This record gives sequence, C-alpha cells and structure tokens, in this order.
Amino acid sequence: MDDRVVITGIGMVTAVGQDRESTWHAVKAGRNGVQKLCGMPGIPDGLLLGATVEGVPLDRFGDRNFPIAMAAAREALEDSRLDLRRCDRSRIASSYGTCGGPTPWMAEEYARRAGTTQIKPWWENLLYSAVPTRVANRLGIYGPRLVNSTACATGSIATINGMRAILDGQADIAFVGSAQTLHPILSAGFYNMRVLANADDPAVACRPFDANRTGFVMGEGAATLVLERLSSARARGASIYAEILGGALMSDSTHVTDLSADSRPLTHLLDRTLRKSNLVPSDVAYINAHGTGTKQNDAMETRGIRAAFGSAANHLCISTIKANLGHLVNAAGAVELAITAMALRDGFAPPTVNLTHPDPDCDLDCVPLIGRRRALEHAVKISIAFGGHLAAIALRRWSGAGERCEPAPAAMLRLAA
Repeated sequence: MDDRVVITGIGMVTAVGQDRESTWHAVKAGRNGVQKLCGMPGIPDGLLLGATVEGVPLDRFGDRNFPIAMAAAREALEDSRLDLRRCDRSRIASSYGTCGGPTPWMAEEYARRAGTTQIKPWWENLLYSAVPTRVANRLGIYGPRLVNSTACATGSIATINGMRAILDGQADIAFVGSAQTLHPILSAGFYNMRVLANADDPAVACRPFDANRTGFVMGEGAATLVLERLSSARARGASIYAEILGGALMSDSTHVTDLSADSRPLTHLLDRTLRKSNLVPSDVAYINAHGTGTKQNDAMETRGIRAAFGSAANHLCISTIKANLGHLVNAAGAVELAITAMALRDGFAPPTVNLTHPDPDCDLDCVPLIGRRRALEHAVKISIAFGGHLAAIALRRWSGAGERCEPAPAAMLRLAA
C-alpha cells in the first residue's frame, strides 16, 4: 500500500481574506487584520483586540463557528477537484479540531442577541464533536470521523490524525482542519491570564520575537486541507501542494500554561519529526513557528529550534502570522499549515510583521517586516499549546506544485451553503 500522503486541496477563511488565495496574498504583503473589538457578545467594546472574520452569516442557532468551518471545507473540496459522486465515501475520513460548543446559557444569550428563539439541540451544546460532525455530514462522507480538542495544537494534531488514518489503511482521503470564532469565556480566560497584547494601535499590538512584545491578539478563522494517498492523487491527475513527510507529538509537563525553561520537550519534538521524515536539519529551509508574541513562548521556541537544528538554525527562515491574523487557537495549526504549504508552492517565506526590534533571546532569522523569495524544498510547522501539547509537521514541496498531471474530471459536486 502506498505510504505517501500529499495535500491536494486547501480552503481558508481568515480576518485578512475570505478564501485561500486572498488570505495568502494578504499574508505575503504583511497586511494586518487586527482591530479593537466592538459588538462582540459578552466583550465590552474597545476592551480587547482581535482579528475577526467580517460578514460571517449566523446559522439558524446564531452560531458563527459552523459557517466558517463549512466555507473552508467547501473551498478545499472545490480546490481538490474531487468528485464525491465517484468516490467511495466510506474511504474518506474527516479529522477536525474543535473547542466545543458554547455552554447552554451562553448559547441562549447568542440566540437572544441574534433575534431567534431557536436554541441548539443538546448535543450541539455539550458534544465537542458538534461542528466537525456537521461538516462531515454536509460533505456526505462517512469514513473514520476523528475529533480532538488540544488548545493551540488542535489543528496540527487533527492533520496528523488524518494522515495516520490514511497510512493505517482506514482511508484514502481525509478532510482535516479546524475552526475558531471568538467566545467571551475564552477571551476572559486569556485576559485574566495576562497573555493578551496591549497597545493603543491594534496594528502593532502583537510583536512576535520583538524585544517589546507583550502578548498575542485573538483571531478568528478556519482551514481545511484535503489529504490524499499519493496513488489516489496521481490516478485522478490531482494538483499537489506538498507531501506530508511526517509528524510528531510531544508533551511538556512543566505546567498547564508554562513551558520548560530549557526547551527540551520542543527539542525532542523537532528531533523526532526530522527522524520520522527522514530529514537532517540542513534539509529544512523554512519553519512556520508558533510565535505567539508572549515573552515566554518566543524565547523558548528559539532555544528549542537552536538545540534541534544546531548550526543549521542560522540558515533557516522562521516566521509567524499571528501578529496579523491573530492567534486562532484551535484553528491556528490548520491555517498555519496551509500557509506553510503555500509558502513551499510559491517559494516565498512570509514576513513576521511588527518585528522592528529583534529580541537578543530570539536571535534567529525571523523574516522581519518583509517576506522573502527563497527556494524552499522542506518546511516544518510547529504548534505549542496550553496544557503541554506539542506538535510538529514536516512538508516537502511537490515538484511542479500547482500543476496537474492530467485533466481532472470536469463534473464537480457543488454543496449548498
């Protein structure tokens, strides 16, 4: 059985773009989507900053999470040019990350503000699988259905789980990803933890790897990636973004919100990822860092990369998109992995915006302010989450990325909104 997994479709919705390519163009240009939050239920106007997705239609229960998750999934399907009418849908897996639905009383408040008396069914309020289940049901796929909720590593772990479903022979194709919209409870938690950036100007509030960084800003968004067995992709002449060479998981048991000062768990994670991917440090040209903009994370991440890559770390391009897209929490890993695949496709390392005074403790090339064209053959995506969840995924650029081997079937399945 073919043991190679490739990415054949990407869909994205973010604060800087309502689709894949507009998001990517905005990221390349360093465009910022952060603003002062106003009109968000449960959050006083102007108190917090965030990068929100504008114009999201509410579903019939007043929820914004499912509509952006479904929009990303629909775009990924169309991008992959899969004709689901001709597929064995029992061989198509779904692996989605979620933070769970709002508590019933909060759902009632959203419904009241949205002007509807319809309240979500009990299972949508209580089950973490609610949004992933609705996405898979709407797609009409019924292979393995996997759900995880692991904070800021959720999207990356969902991808690794989808890859493993294919490699284990349980599926030939997997829709993987995650979605995140702002929620008062989540916002209040981060605010009380004092990890949110503070600044009068939202555009420069989050400053990853900068000496003057004060924290992150919250964001909204979703991404879906279509993973496929290479033999399946080749048989239908699919366009391939990148190959997933491997992924690894690790935990940091230091503290629920603190990270090991010596960065050993991250170093072990990166070592394992390289080994599983049959790479050596000098093979990797780009790292999409977790890069939250907190004092602790950025310094720890730099130390971990240096320890794992040795002298090769000096030749890496490293960047993060959290300063302009916000920290998407559960959706961060999926959106940032999609950006990493597109960076490989175009040979372009996106910039770290607002990085004007590099911290001496973050002494690697973090691509400040302006993105950079560079031949990128291999890349690594890092995710680091509260709760001690660590994940990393290695990608290889596909030769001829974006070009199809042969014409794909013309008839595509269109899904209703």
